[in-house]
Amino acid sequence: MPVTFALRPHQQRALDAMLENPKGQVLVPTGGGKTIIMIQNAIRQLQNPATIVVVAPRILLAEQLCSEFLEFIDTSNVHVMHVHSGETHHFSSTKTAKIQLFNNTARAAGESCIIFTTYHSLHRVIDSGIDIDCAYFDEAHNACTRNFFTAVAACSLHSRSSYYFTATPRTSRNHGRGMNNPMVFGNVICNVPAPELIANGSIIPPKVIAIETNIDRTKDSAAQVDANTVSSIIDSLDDSDAAKVLVAAPSSKILGRMLGQSDMLQQLKDRGYDVMHITSKFGAYVNDKKVGREVFFDTLTAWGKDPSRKFVVFHYSILSEGINVPGLTHCILLRNLNVVEMAQTIGRVIRIDRDDAADIAAGKIPAGQCEFYRKSCGFVSVPVHNNHGAATIKRLQNVVDAIFLKGIPPLSLV
Repeated sequence: MPVTFALRPHQQRALDAMLENPKGQVLVPTGGGKTIIMIQNAIRQLQNPATIVVVAPRILLAEQLCSEFLEFIDTSNVHVMHVHSGETHHFSSTKTAKIQLFNNTARAAGESCIIFTTYHSLHRVIDSGIDIDCAYFDEAHNACTRNFFTAVAACSLHSRSSYYFTATPRTSRNHGRGMNNPMVFGNVICNVPAPELIANGSIIPPKVIAIETNIDRTKDSAAQVDANTVSSIIDSLDDSDAAKVLVAAPSSKILGRMLGQSDMLQQLKDRGYDVMHITSKFGAYVNDKKVGREVFFDTLTAWGKDPSRKFVVFHYSILSEGINVPGLTHCILLRNLNVVEMAQTIGRVIRIDRDDAADIAAGKIPAGQCEFYRKSCGFVSVPVHNNHGAATIKRLQNVVDAIFLKGIPPLSLV
């Protein structure tokens, strides 16, 4: 049976705005429950037979969104399809004729259809010619990418309603691909500042920590230096805490050398940590075993929910956007990210502890009084070497101050 939930005030504001506008942008910081807003709106859309399209930047996130939607939506008369090249136990195809047949068969029977796709495969859905009642674009700043914009614009014009969710909007000064194009993206119909989410107990603040060294990081030594840095940071963590650490690697190549040409894995194992890593180039691994992405995501979620489990998960440009990993406590940035990637990566570790959330809901802990939480902040560590890292820590602190002190969404230009 689908589960029920209560909306927080900012979620209700966003939902009300969506009910009043057939198109628009919903700007909510990471951890603010954007998916719940989508789901609640989808439930209302599905009161009558409808076709809904949910768009994500990556296959892993499309699969996660599907899992979360189906926790709340009664599927007795709703048919689920995936349109991307990834693994899923649901019906899946990127062939336009099969997309059309699947959707139109459901609609002919008076039932609904939800299609989960990626920005990369959205054009397949559009080319199928099906009628779309509502489209939700998660991490909608990706819609501004040159290769994706045409399909997004077509979906916006073709759908009866469309909504664009992001914590990090992108704009344009001299062409129409930015989210300041109201014909495609609509106007901003709801903008939730991060300080409000901290105050109401939705998220926790990040804490930036500079890890200073007296060594030089060069092209030849990068992998070994980064491996040693990760091990030393892990050593500094409190043994009483079951740390769950996300590491943003500089590149797939350097990550491969860190894992294969240093003793970092053995050091982590000796300290009681499981290790996961995922890149587009090498795929997904749980400890030493290569697994499919669905298994990787399920394991990551299960370990994240286990308060006694310690793990380190390495990635290169896979887990920064949207992926909800319960329980992450620390993040280590080994590369200088752009503003959007920085904000998204910070968002991985500022989700509130599940037990803290329950105590806040029960009135046992005052909302916003983070010093009383089990998890009072999310730690973001940046190594600063003699010749590397100083610019990263400065930019990171500026991003954190803008979002979490001033309440300003980080803007970037297309």
